[in-house]
Amino acid sequence: MFALAWIFLPDLPEYRTGLIIVGLARCIAMVIIWNDLACGDREAAAVLVALNSVFQVLAFGLLGWFYLGLLPGWLGLGDGEHLDISMWKIALNVVIFLGIPLLAGFLTRRLGEKKLGRTDYEQRFLPRIGPWALYGLLFTIVILFALQGKTITSQPLDVVRIALPLLVYFAVTFFGTFLLGKSLGLAYDRTATLAFTAAGNNFELAIAVAIATFGVTSGQALSGVVGPLIEVPVLIGLVYIALAWRRKFAADMVTTAP
Repeated sequence: MFALAWIFLPDLPEYRTGLIIVGLARCIAMVIIWNDLACGDREAAAVLVALNSVFQVLAFGLLGWFYLGLLPGWLGLGDGEHLDISMWKIALNVVIFLGIPLLAGFLTRRLGEKKLGRTDYEQRFLPRIGPWALYGLLFTIVILFALQGKTITSQPLDVVRIALPLLVYFAVTFFGTFLLGKSLGLAYDRTATLAFTAAGNNFELAIAVAIATFGVTSGQALSGVVGPLIEVPVLIGLVYIALAWRRKFAADMVTTAP
């Protein structure tokens, strides 16, 4: 994403920074949905989501400082990406917007299973609180589009320029990972899980960090808002492609069977 942001947006530093932040935010939510729709490996997806969550809490701030402050200077790209923002401020935002919910979810499950039992917790408690995550996400999206709607409609070319590197990113990461998994001899379900994990991004976290760091009406926040507009339809299409390849995986296994 760093390379694509500089290739497609060399003259728009705010949008470029927003895209790089998007690239740093690994998917830990919607990837489960895409994985299930594509009949991937649920257990592997859960492990990857957990690892990505912990990794982001620990390393997001450091990676942000590296890609936004240090690497452009090393590559002679000028000071267009120089930020008067410390790594610790970015890290603090990640801890607040990702670490606290992650800890809350962990404690809720531990205490809920202890008090209600695992069966009642999963069959009675989770269905009651589960929809609130969707309500919160929809509320956030409505507010963001209300604040950024004028920019999106008045500067459509900027939106297109933000969308182009995202489209390339999804294609390269998904198909590259899918072909790598197949070349390594992985089963379809594991390959699909890896491909959707690689292609998906945690736009909620990227938007939260961009807003907390640069402001709700900033160009960085706009890049994050445009992200889901591109990701959702593209990954739905990739689900259909993955399911079509699933039949090819099965056919290849039958052909190569002894």
